[in-house]
Amino acid sequence: MTRPVIGIIGNSYAIDDRYPVHAVGRMNSEAVSEVSDCIPMLVASDPALVSVEELMAICDGFVLTGGRPNIHPEEYGEAPTEAHGAFDRERDALTLPLVRACVAQGQPILGICRGFQEVNVALGGTLHPEIRDLPGRDNHRMPPDGTLEEKFALRHEVTFSEGGVFHRLMGADKVMTNTLHGQGIVRPGKGIIIDGHAPDGTPEAVYIDGAPGFALAVQWHPEWNAGNDPVSRCLFEALGEAARKWQAGARGPALRLA
Repeated sequence: MTRPVIGIIGNSYAIDDRYPVHAVGRMNSEAVSEVSDCIPMLVASDPALVSVEELMAICDGFVLTGGRPNIHPEEYGEAPTEAHGAFDRERDALTLPLVRACVAQGQPILGICRGFQEVNVALGGTLHPEIRDLPGRDNHRMPPDGTLEEKFALRHEVTFSEGGVFHRLMGADKVMTNTLHGQGIVRPGKGIIIDGHAPDGTPEAVYIDGAPGFALAVQWHPEWNAGNDPVSRCLFEALGEAARKWQAGARGPALRLA
């Protein structure tokens, strides 16, 4: 039997500001291949090119990656402002229904950064455009300067709910993570359980209560150094295990973490 296929949601870019491409970070592909032990497949995130149904038929799970463009606030009932930044409406149009379909059927998904926010918005939640502007919150954005190692360095603790999904998965109630995001959850969507927080109260880890399969999302970037960082390794190994069960037909409660 071949390795399971994990669809990695791509982002739209322009090479040299003029040649349009869909792309994913190499570290996402390496984490899926080397840690999850699955085949990484780039997803061109545009519903004009591929449908949710086609993707779910081909893939055994999905990684909803981070990305510079944000979810358009119209998706959660708000008007866009300058603080909301750039958008990718094609990705919105594909990933939000994909999340809902995967959650309903129990097909494994792991949301990362923007993907964390997509999971929340797909289920009816809302976002704040700039967490650092809220009273008492820290600046969670990527440092503007430095090497990749410095940008992705572990910068704060995340504390998990005692005995919760992430506590049991990690074997610890506190872990250190990187932080490279500007937006964050205001109101959690239907079934969204916030299971981990940064020291300033920012939601950092969620699962979906009652979901019949693996449906986790984190605000940090576990794809960085995934093979060596124990926190990252736990997440991608769990995704791989869930994808193998899905591939073998073990849908539904067998994939439950909660």
